[in-house]
Amino acid sequence: MAGVYQWLRRRFFPPIPESIRDDVALLRADRLETLTPMLFLMLAATTPTAIYGGVAAVHPAIRIGFPVILAAVCLFGFGVLMHNRGRRMSPRRARRMIREATWLSGTMGAMCAIWTVVNWLAAPPETHSYYAIIMAMGSLATAYCLSSIRFATIVNLGIGLIPVTLLMLTSGSPPEVAAGTSLAVASAFLLRMIVQQHGQLVDLLQLQAQMRDLAHTDPLTGLSNRRELDACVEREIEAAGADTRFAIALLDLDGFKPVNDRYGHAAGDALLCQIAARLTHACGGDAMVARQGGDEFAILVPAGSPLLATSLADHLLAALVPPYRLDGARVRVGASIGVAYWPEDGASAKKLFETADRAVYAAKAVDRGATPSVESIAQAG
Repeated sequence: MAGVYQWLRRRFFPPIPESIRDDVALLRADRLETLTPMLFLMLAATTPTAIYGGVAAVHPAIRIGFPVILAAVCLFGFGVLMHNRGRRMSPRRARRMIREATWLSGTMGAMCAIWTVVNWLAAPPETHSYYAIIMAMGSLATAYCLSSIRFATIVNLGIGLIPVTLLMLTSGSPPEVAAGTSLAVASAFLLRMIVQQHGQLVDLLQLQAQMRDLAHTDPLTGLSNRRELDACVEREIEAAGADTRFAIALLDLDGFKPVNDRYGHAAGDALLCQIAARLTHACGGDAMVARQGGDEFAILVPAGSPLLATSLADHLLAALVPPYRLDGARVRVGASIGVAYWPEDGASAKKLFETADRAVYAAKAVDRGATPSVESIAQAG
């Protein structure tokens, strides 16, 4: 029994990869905001006919009260959605909307199912099809609008269509049995399409996430690339206040080309990956390490980072001092680092990079015996 449950769970509720859970929630909420207003209006518009078509023998609390409550909820929901239209959707708000939609649609579906069953049982046989049509159309329309939310769709199809389908199949009337069979087959087909749609949605979002990663990540080292670094620097500048201070460090390897020429490009790539790992470990979660290209790296130390209180160049160079192992050989490479601080070294991203770049060349000049004229430089070899 447990095996059957696990199979059904994997089949109808496969896990969503952690990397795209926010994307899935945002897409589901966007679909709800797009489709649900018209669903609310449609359901509200059918309530007068439901009241008119109710069986007089049914208690007014069900015959009239349920449709009135449904109409009021639909009109209120329509107003809330229209009021919030255009509001920025966050993953947290998206998940809350999905939970509310699931709970609300299930409650409304149960009320509609009770109304349908009670009126069916009280109505003469020749009018049964009227109630079945109302319930089936409402449930299928709701399932379509909620199709991006598997659990809500399955709950609504179950609550809305199983009772009326059973009534039709057990009525003893050949036309109703045939209609009930068709409704069951259509529901199963719709459920299969929803499950397949979910799988396609997950695959599409995973592909989009991979494309985003490729656009912002260096494929060799896995570090952020220049595009992502530039975007992060711009965000730091936009968020900067009067007392904000952050830093950019540019790092250029010394002696990398001889290693590349002697041991080959594969060994050079392995060396770059080891350097990237050391820099990432040295910065931890307190800075962002990026690869500029070739043997050049950059480090963004955001406002509030404890690394701002250290000698940043010395801290980074210390991580690169131990030798590297390439094909059994011990290899050493040096690095020149230039650091620029916001706002004293530049009032824009371009100025900061120019200052840090000049500091790198000044550090290389020190190694060649020249006298540097730019502060915040260091050399290791």
